[in-house]
Parts: sequence; structure tokens; C-alpha cells
Amino acid sequence: MTNVTDQDRVLIFDTTLRDGEQSPGATMTHEEKLEIAELLDEMGVDIIEAGFPIASEGDFKAVAEIAQRSKNSRICGLARANITDIDRCWEAIRHTDNNRIHTFIGTSPLHRAIPNLTKDEMADKIHATVSHARNLCENVQWSPMDATRTEWDYLCRVIEIAIKAGATTINIPDTVGYTAPMESADLIKRLIETVPGADEVVFATHCHNDLGMATANSLAAVVGGARQIECTINGLGERAGNTALEEVVMAIRTRNDIMPFHTGIDTTKIMHLSRRVATVSGFNVQFNKAIVGKNAFAHESGIHQDGMLKNRDNFEIMRPEDVGLSGTSLPLGKHSGRAALRDKLNTLGYEVGDNQLKDIFVRFKDLADRKKEVFDDDLVALMTLDDDEANDHLQLVSMKVTCGTGGQAESTVEIEVDGKDVIATEHGDGPVDATFKAIREIYPNKAHLQLYQVHAVTEGTDAQATVSVRLEEDGMIATGQSANTDTVVASAKAYIHALNRLIVRREKTGPGADAREISYKDLT
Repeated sequence: MTNVTDQDRVLIFDTTLRDGEQSPGATMTHEEKLEIAELLDEMGVDIIEAGFPIASEGDFKAVAEIAQRSKNSRICGLARANITDIDRCWEAIRHTDNNRIHTFIGTSPLHRAIPNLTKDEMADKIHATVSHARNLCENVQWSPMDATRTEWDYLCRVIEIAIKAGATTINIPDTVGYTAPMESADLIKRLIETVPGADEVVFATHCHNDLGMATANSLAAVVGGARQIECTINGLGERAGNTALEEVVMAIRTRNDIMPFHTGIDTTKIMHLSRRVATVSGFNVQFNKAIVGKNAFAHESGIHQDGMLKNRDNFEIMRPEDVGLSGTSLPLGKHSGRAALRDKLNTLGYEVGDNQLKDIFVRFKDLADRKKEVFDDDLVALMTLDDDEANDHLQLVSMKVTCGTGGQAESTVEIEVDGKDVIATEHGDGPVDATFKAIREIYPNKAHLQLYQVHAVTEGTDAQATVSVRLEEDGMIATGQSANTDTVVASAKAYIHALNRLIVRREKTGPGADAREISYKDLT
């Protein structure tokens, strides 16, 4: 590999907390946003797009606090092309010197029709809003939304206007995932060669994955001259998602022979961040997902296993340790002690204090008593799905389920509701249906079940089941998760977890709270 000092630096712009959170059902709590931002900051992300401050009071507070707490990353807020949005964005990020305003407007014929602006009217609006943003902030990014479907002459015109108005980064979004790699590279290259002043700004690429080409399009754009990639952890995002951070970073690292660039990402932190984002968003990573999928470094075929034993380079182009995975998978059992558990957690990327280890060890022993072996993924579930709900309104005390041969089931559930035990018995089409009905009997609610998903953490009849439940009530969405060797118990806990989160959000948006919300889908 060429010395990195001789290579161009590619900036990594992470928008997990903004574009990623726009995935239906992926809304994160304030504390979860702060945690993910801190992990991104520690990993070496250059710019964190922390949110869309005008969207809600909650988004504003999250962006503001992330800006105040960030140690390394530049903190960016998103704003539409109007003065109110830009002022609100600046108010959120102004408490750090390392900040950025990102403003955008749709420039394609289809998107110009949304605000019903002529080309000249839109050009004037771009100049006015970018100028206003630059008067507030020295670092301004501008995006022509749906750039890849915008007429060439008009795209060049508005980019030149944005540069003259003070934009320091020009982002070219493939908003609907329409372009292809050759087009992506050519577009960036032609813009840099054609637009006056293009050599004075950084060109960025923002690709969606509707045709499965987001990573390829982003890397092609870099080859064409872009020096910033917008991406998300696990490729989280609207519709089919965004460019996956882990994919572009590891592609540049692994194929440095044909892509002589470098990033500032500490790749050993990738797996931990991937798992945390999957947990807080409720979006599990598919097994065969590149870099971070469960099977990305797994070898089951006899031929592959034989080849791996002889030389790991036969079937691995990357080292699992480079992305934060342990090189081996040694199962633990009920006879294992705290030292072995701590060592295994360390190899999985978790650093725990003595008090936290005590709590984890109790839950580990409980799980080991119910399973023959405890595998790496079991431990990940223990770390990411904390069963301690002492501060929640609803806590599962006990449950008993009986099933008949005809599909009917009876479930008796006991829940502690704000310190008082309440019991209910209900019948349903199967144990989960009966259990959910019993929970609703104990705590009546209007929440609509949008998603019920069961995922086996490991294999075998004693495998842990991770259950995800997504509830919607009056426009509020909450996701709950739980893991247990009993699927019905995991289902009950996940349902109660989601209810608890809805209760908290209901309290925050009740009388006296600022519940102002706007839709911010399909931004870039």
C-alpha cells in the first residue's frame, strides 16, 4: 500500500442520525442519539449530520447537545432552503466552532414542480439562502436534491450560484438511487472540469440504494473527483437505504491498489457500532450483509473450511479483527467465570467496568443454565438487549401459557404497573396473540402493531430468540426488543418495552410540551 501521506483523503460524512433515522420505524430516543454520536465521534467520522433541527423540538435538542459534546467530528444540521430552517439549524450547532450548515433544494424538473418555482426563481432562492447560511457559519454544504435527474446546464448553473454565494462543500445527491457507477464518476468529473470555482470547494456524493448500487456509485464518484462520501451505518435509510459506511471504508482499505485514497476511520470499531445501530433502530442486519453480516466471516463449506485451515487468505480478503470481530468463536458455558466472560466481551469490542460486569454476569449465568453453550451472538444480545427495566412503568412479573391442538391458546400475564401487580387472562389465536391481548387488558392502549419479528440469535432448540415489536399510536412510533430462550417471553417483554417507550414519548409530547413535528421524508 502507498504511504497514506501520498494519497488523497476522503472525508466520511455520516448521516445515520438524520437520513438513517428517516427509515419508517427507526426513530431513536434522545439518549440513543447521543450514544451513537459519541461512538461515531470516537470512530473518526469527519462530519456527523446529527439531525434536522426544524423537524421537532426533540431533534433540535439532540443536535444541540451532540454539538456541545463532540470532541473530534464536525457537527452538521440539515435545513431546507428557507431562512427559518437555516436560523433554527444555526441555533442548534452554534455552540461548537466545528460546525456546518447543510441546506438543500430539489433541482430536477420533478422536484422543481413541488414548490412550483421557475428555474430563475429557484436560482434566486439558492443564492439568498446559501448566502444567509454563509453569513452565519463559515462551513456551508449545499445539495441540489435529485441532482442525477437534473438537466446538465441547469445543474451547472445552480452549483456555480451556490459556490459564489459561499458554499464550501457541494454535495451531489442521487436521491432516488437512479444513477449507475459510470454515470456517477462521469458526472462528478465533468462538474469539476466545467463549473467555475469548482476547484475551490469539496465535492461530495450521497447515494441511495434503490437499485443496489449505492456503494459502487459512491466509490465511482470518488474516482471521478469527489472527496466526501455521505453514508450511514449498516446502510440505514429511506426505502432501500443509503451507502453503507462500513462498505465504502473497507473497500477503499482493501482495494487501495486501484483506489489510492484513505479515510480517518478506526475500522476496529465498525462491528460494535453496527450492532448498536441495529439494536436502537430495531433494524436487524441481514446475515449475508457485506462486512457486518453474521455470515460475512463465516465458513461452513468443507472445501472452504479446509482452505481456511491451510491459509485464511484463501477465502478472506479482510481480517475479521480489522472490523472489530474476534478471530475465533469459543463458546462459554455455565462453568465459566467472570474473567473468561470479561475477556470474551473484550474480544467482541465491549469494555465493561466491574459493576457492569456483575450485572452482565448474573444474566449470563441465567442464560447458561438454560443453554448448553453460550456463543458470541448470545453475548452480543446480552449486551445490547438489557433486561433491566427498573425505571419503566410496566414490568413483566410472570406469565403462564397453555395451548390447545386447535390453535387456541390461553395466556395469564402478571405485570407490575407503576408498583402495583395486575393480572389478566386472555385467549387468542396462538400464545403470542393471547399474551398481547392480556397485556392490552392490563394496560389498555390504542397502539397499532406495525411489526412483529422473531430472529434466532444462535442455532438449536435452546437458541435465544430476539423479538422486535414496533407500535404506532397517534403518529408516534416506538420499537421494543428483547431476547430470551422462550420466544413467547421474549415477545411479551418486547411488547412491554415498546409500550414503555410510547408512554415516555406521550409524556414528552403531552400538554405543555412542544410537539411540533413536520414531515422530512425524501430530503436527499
